[in-house]
Amino acid sequence: MRTDSSPGTLPAREHLPAAAAGTPVLDVVIPVYNEEKDLQPCVQRLHDHLARTFPYPFRITIADNASTDTTPEVARRLETRIPEVKSFRLEQKGRGRALRTVWSASDAPILAYMDVDLSTDLNALLPLVAPLISGHSDLAIGSRLARSSRVVRGTKREFISRAYNMILRGSLQARFSDAQCGFKAIRRDVAQVLLPLVEDTGWFFDTEMLVLAERAGLRIHEVPVDWVDDPNSTVHIVKTATDDLKGVWRVGKALAGGSLPLDRLTRPFGDDPRDRDIMDVPKGLARQLVGFCVVGALSTLFYLALYSAFRQFGGSQVANALALLVSAVANTAANRRLTFGVRGPGGAVRHQAQGLVVFGIGLALTSGSLVALNAATSSPAHSTELAVLIAANLAATVLRFLLFRVWVFSDRREGEDPTTAVVAAHPTAGASAPTYPTGSPQAGGAYAPLPQRRQVDHPHSTSTAGTTTGATTSTTQFRAGEAADGTWRDATMRLQPVRPHDTDAGDPR
Repeated sequence: MRTDSSPGTLPAREHLPAAAAGTPVLDVVIPVYNEEKDLQPCVQRLHDHLARTFPYPFRITIADNASTDTTPEVARRLETRIPEVKSFRLEQKGRGRALRTVWSASDAPILAYMDVDLSTDLNALLPLVAPLISGHSDLAIGSRLARSSRVVRGTKREFISRAYNMILRGSLQARFSDAQCGFKAIRRDVAQVLLPLVEDTGWFFDTEMLVLAERAGLRIHEVPVDWVDDPNSTVHIVKTATDDLKGVWRVGKALAGGSLPLDRLTRPFGDDPRDRDIMDVPKGLARQLVGFCVVGALSTLFYLALYSAFRQFGGSQVANALALLVSAVANTAANRRLTFGVRGPGGAVRHQAQGLVVFGIGLALTSGSLVALNAATSSPAHSTELAVLIAANLAATVLRFLLFRVWVFSDRREGEDPTTAVVAAHPTAGASAPTYPTGSPQAGGAYAPLPQRRQVDHPHSTSTAGTTTGATTSTTQFRAGEAADGTWRDATMRLQPVRPHDTDAGDPR
């Protein structure tokens, strides 16, 4: 067994360190709207389960979404009677708004939420958060569509759920199986960077968060759940489905246009083996080869079609030059996006200019092949011309890939994660409850520096339902020189709305 720390050794993903006494490890949020009948039995059942089975300190936060019945009074009574229960009220509706507000202000390192009807069996809660505590995963979701899940619900809801997930797979290439199950968890350090990118404040909030996390390469853990449908659910299926489809269109359009800064999320949370410079293993070579071959095959067909069309109106050299020029521009744009993962307008003109230089080399190869063919025979057949051009294009394609990789898009591989920062240990808090101030959005829209996972000096902790002792943390700089001041400040204790419509009183949701 290898025991050295050579560049080929996989890095250890550290277990979450025990927090200071009084600081919960898990904060379970229950978003509610006019749930005066179900709120008290739900909270009592959840609290009893956590007190019996969860080995860390915890908190239950009731997030009231502008209820108009006696839900706020019930929440306050529960907060007074049970020390681990806190309540917070929002004046605007929206499940996503409630989750973002409470999660952004929580001091717990693991954040979760579940629906008030407790349709999901609570025995799945510990398996849900365990991969986040251990550092194995970044997000975790309960899945009603996994093979080993046990689900009891009507045919209509089953059909809608599966149809919605098929839409997500077909339109957004989502690989997670269940977007809307009200049973999810996320690490706080991940939420700090991910939540400002999520625009939706309603039921599509979950889906948008998962799609962005998956596209950024974050690890999502799925837990099969036992789930029993609540026949008294107040969710408006038609309106929710319509809003979800609008959200799918908006997110798909943003992803296609490259307007989302997903590079800010790509592997910022610790030492990833894909970031290692391992001898004789080029980064991303296999994936780039596959993408380049697909783009090359399509662009070759496009080139041949153009050549055949232009050949009707001119000589072989003119038709070849025009067809190669048009297909080269399309080929560079496709490889830029699909093969080398460069999104957005930055550097597009320079990449196209360099691509035209590569085009010139390909033009010389193909034109030379045609000259040699015409020298060998005075009137070659059209099929012979195409065969010669295919052979010349194969040689040009190999050269094009090498030039794209080492020259045109080399900056993408070397500077792939330009916005990283030095991690600072989370401050310990003596109070068990966070505060939820409100305010106007920050001007300028500048994104905060990226956090990274903490490195832990092997903490030894003894935890009960209410205390945790013996935690030790240290700060480690993963990428020296990339942070301006060498620090990163934890901003989760101060709530700043990140979208203008978070304080829009006219939002019907």
